[in-house]
Amino acid sequence: MANTEISFVRTEMLQEQAPPALNVGLVGWVRGNLFPDVLSGILTVVALYLIYSLLSGLLPWVFGGVWNAGSLSECREIIAAAHGEGAEAACWAVIHERFWQLMYGFYPDHLYWRPNLALVLLFAAIAPVLFEGAPRKMFWITAASPFIIPWLLWGGTVWVPIMAAMGFVIGYFVYKLVAQVSSNLLGLIAGPLALVIWWLFLSSYASSGLASVIPLELEPVASRKFGGFMLAILLGVTGISMSFPIGIVLALGRQSNLVIIKALCVGFIEFIRGVPLITLLFVAQVMLSYFLPAGTDFDIILRVMIMITLFASAYMAEVIRGGLAALPTGQYEGADSLGLDYWQAQRLIIMPQALKISIPGIVSTFIGLFKDTTLVSIISLSDPIGWVKFIQANAEWNGIVWELYGFVAFVFFLFCFGMSRYSMYLERKLKTGH
Repeated sequence: MANTEISFVRTEMLQEQAPPALNVGLVGWVRGNLFPDVLSGILTVVALYLIYSLLSGLLPWVFGGVWNAGSLSECREIIAAAHGEGAEAACWAVIHERFWQLMYGFYPDHLYWRPNLALVLLFAAIAPVLFEGAPRKMFWITAASPFIIPWLLWGGTVWVPIMAAMGFVIGYFVYKLVAQVSSNLLGLIAGPLALVIWWLFLSSYASSGLASVIPLELEPVASRKFGGFMLAILLGVTGISMSFPIGIVLALGRQSNLVIIKALCVGFIEFIRGVPLITLLFVAQVMLSYFLPAGTDFDIILRVMIMITLFASAYMAEVIRGGLAALPTGQYEGADSLGLDYWQAQRLIIMPQALKISIPGIVSTFIGLFKDTTLVSIISLSDPIGWVKFIQANAEWNGIVWELYGFVAFVFFLFCFGMSRYSMYLERKLKTGH
């Protein structure tokens, strides 16, 4: 028998075969996501029919609307002439006519550059906080913007914001001096106390004296002239930026071993969470003046800012406390094993992880706070919803509804969607599970 060599092991690799045409590309995606089985296919067809029915009526109404008209009746005449008697289309002319009032309220039109500059300064201030790639030198803008932006919006002498900023400098030096002479705890008490004393009793005299010597000022604008989305953004940004640090302090205080501090924090959180925001706004408008000295002129917008900040701080505290409770005990034990004190452990180990866990809840609280700013229309502040009512009360636009509310909803959606997308970006960036 002749010797033959038969190999049972493949010595050459076969080329990859192309995947089935029905499993790749657009066809594969449609098959896998829209028609994977009979029931899903039926639901897909029904959903597509509903979407088509909705868009077939909505899109012609939106894009076939009128942008140039002086009143609702004139707008309807233009629509009837263009599409026939009985046709319906949006009357966007009301947005075109009242756009600046919806944006700025009664703010003087020759001073629009001031809120515009304040908005640009706001974006520059939050850039280094939100994005790691921003230049670190921009933190100087972040530190200065809480004093410059109010001055731009309300006007008045430039020495008022400068003296307000000087209070932080005085408080810091008092803290350092007392901490070196006595103890760090007394420094933490003396610093804020010196800040409050400066703001309440001394800064007004200093700013008045400097204003009489060097009169640098902008045209003053009363708070009642604020309105539209400018007011909503002002209240939302103030509430968001102030409620976050206060919420952290309240969350830590609620977990404190000191009975008095824990009781105060728990009482504040439970009381604020048990009271509707509209009640606090009425307190800010009406009742707060009863607790102030006679003749005290406490700005209404400042009162609303305080109440919104306190309201959001209580909810923020519970969100952050949930993040603290989610951390395993080993994290606290690890901080103790490294010899870190309480504040070092919170700053370096505990709080960064708790905040990362709490990102969805924090951003949801921010979004809810920004939308709740529309409640100020009930206390006679002309926010976007208030301006919708003003416009509807005008004889020229009496009867218009969907266009105004749709525009306000669209603008709020842009802001809230932006916050939501940034939240998702931050979660992906800080994800360390891999």
